[in-house]
Amino acid sequence: MTTDAITAAIDAAAPALLEVSHFVHTHPELGYEEYESAEAVARAAQAAGFDVERGAGGLATAFRAIKGSGSLHVALCAEYDALPDVGHACGHNIIAASSLGAAIGLAAVADELDLTVILLGTPSEEGGGGKIDLLRAGYFDDAHAAMMVHPWPEDRLEAACLAVDHFDVTYHGRDAHASAAPWEGVNALDALTIAQVAIGLLRQQLRRGDQVHGIVLEGGSAANIIPAHVVGRFMARSSTSERLAELRTQLDACFRAGALATGAQLSVEELGSAFSHMVSDVDMLAHYRRAAEDLGRRFRADDAGEALPTISTDMANVSLAVPSIHPLLAIDTHGAVNHQPEFTAACVSDSADRAVIDGAKALAHTGAGIALDARLRARLMERA
Repeated sequence: MTTDAITAAIDAAAPALLEVSHFVHTHPELGYEEYESAEAVARAAQAAGFDVERGAGGLATAFRAIKGSGSLHVALCAEYDALPDVGHACGHNIIAASSLGAAIGLAAVADELDLTVILLGTPSEEGGGGKIDLLRAGYFDDAHAAMMVHPWPEDRLEAACLAVDHFDVTYHGRDAHASAAPWEGVNALDALTIAQVAIGLLRQQLRRGDQVHGIVLEGGSAANIIPAHVVGRFMARSSTSERLAELRTQLDACFRAGALATGAQLSVEELGSAFSHMVSDVDMLAHYRRAAEDLGRRFRADDAGEALPTISTDMANVSLAVPSIHPLLAIDTHGAVNHQPEFTAACVSDSADRAVIDGAKALAHTGAGIALDARLRARLMERA
């Protein structure tokens, strides 16, 4: 049977999948610099019989691996970039290994189900947007469906994916002796402080779903020198891409206020690509739910109608072009949440290893369910 063949293929590959997960975890690399991690996943796909194209889309740490030649093209997205300081505190090692395992499981039945299985190595999800790069380069053009799972403290069918911009704000002032002649200076740090205060006051008027986060990257060189060069890094999020554009207009006014009040010069640099809001395919999600529940997973928070967790991901941009799902896969975190160092430790636990295998099986069985669902298959194939 199809399900048995998928399960058997993933079980046979389990040692290799866990080796990949642990390797990526112990070699944390930032976005677009995931040389060892990307190669580890690509090499494992090649060993499993996939034809691998490295450097996909002109990105050194992206790849495309293909097996099968069927009419329905299913793409699995592998992420493997880490976060600064805390490493794999978002579990991308689990994502990489589970997507690899799902591809191996689906490839075992590709001929039977008339499938082409595509594993995409997608760099820099934590800010740059490797999936968006690959989307623009045409690597999703022939995909009828795209899938991945994301580690989380509980199983959820989906998250509320907010549209997000990443950008650096720089103020250029003039340095001076802070005691002897401060009036000769133009204080760039004051400019940023005014902008931050303005944003803080703006929060009362922000709409539900609007969020602003920021840190100071450069705040001056010495306390007795008026800061002449200050850089802040910010993220702005909103419920839709359209609303995000409106929020950015409001934030830009706050940043200009800092420049106007101090006389500093302002420049804004966009970082990577803007992430959109996400639209999950409900029929694909229904197949995922059945597959996950067959593995013993439960969606209690979804059934209880609890609010969706809010995240941002470049998988959202893919979802506006290709029917997609991005469910959240539970691991035991002992109270930790994503982006905490305790979550990093949880991502190589026994629970994390189970999630790699469960995630691979749930995604692969979802792919098989889609292939065998005549109505859904026909709808998906209409787009390409």
